[in-house]
Amino acid sequence: MRKLLFVAIALMASTAPAFAADAAPTSVKNIVIVPGAFVDGSGWRVVHDILIHKGYTVTVAQPHIESLADDVEQARELIRRQDGPVVLVGHSYGGTVITEAGNRDKVKALVYVAALQPDVGESLSQLVGSMPAPSNDVVPTRDGHLYFDAKKFGTDFAGDLTRNRTDFMAVSQVPATAAAFGTTMAVAAWHSKPTWAVVTTDDHALSPDLQRWMYQRAGSKVTEIKASHVVYISQPEAVAKVIEDAAKSVK
Repeated sequence: MRKLLFVAIALMASTAPAFAADAAPTSVKNIVIVPGAFVDGSGWRVVHDILIHKGYTVTVAQPHIESLADDVEQARELIRRQDGPVVLVGHSYGGTVITEAGNRDKVKALVYVAALQPDVGESLSQLVGSMPAPSNDVVPTRDGHLYFDAKKFGTDFAGDLTRNRTDFMAVSQVPATAAAFGTTMAVAAWHSKPTWAVVTTDDHALSPDLQRWMYQRAGSKVTEIKASHVVYISQPEAVAKVIEDAAKSVK
């Protein structure tokens, strides 16, 4: 009897389904993410984890935001390092970076997440000033830098995160320069690349109406999410899905 029991257990073990990791993507597998101003790349950790567990290779830039040209070159270097085609993702100021850096054959799609999407001859500052802003919280310094008013960071920049998190984000900002924000675009890759975009409808840092206008102009495939400017932190699953949709749609 005991021998029969051992045989039965062995048969069950041999026929039980194995739990395998997600299969590697069959289309574009490389994702390069360019964060925006006043934050760093660490906020993209959960989006990164979701995508790598689906088989994607994810690289997150750390823009210095001293000059647009330097940040574009940094993004291009990350693109060059990838083994195969790339989906390029930009948030906020990062949208201006990917608009120029994406003008490479290796880049197959652009994803704008609550991001600026300028045309040739336009700058971030010009676009932001083209429509009424939901807030006026960007403060200049004497040395030509800009930062987001720390007292309003929690309500206007990241209104759907907990206060203990936004308090830290407010005092650990990555400042930008007025020069980087004022640089006009030499090229606009969205004219020749398919684009996806996330509109953040509760955004108090970048006008949702401006987001919609830019993305409609570019013919982007738009997803609207009820979220703050840092939607990639508050709703990482939704953002990861848009990026994955882009990657699956191109070759």
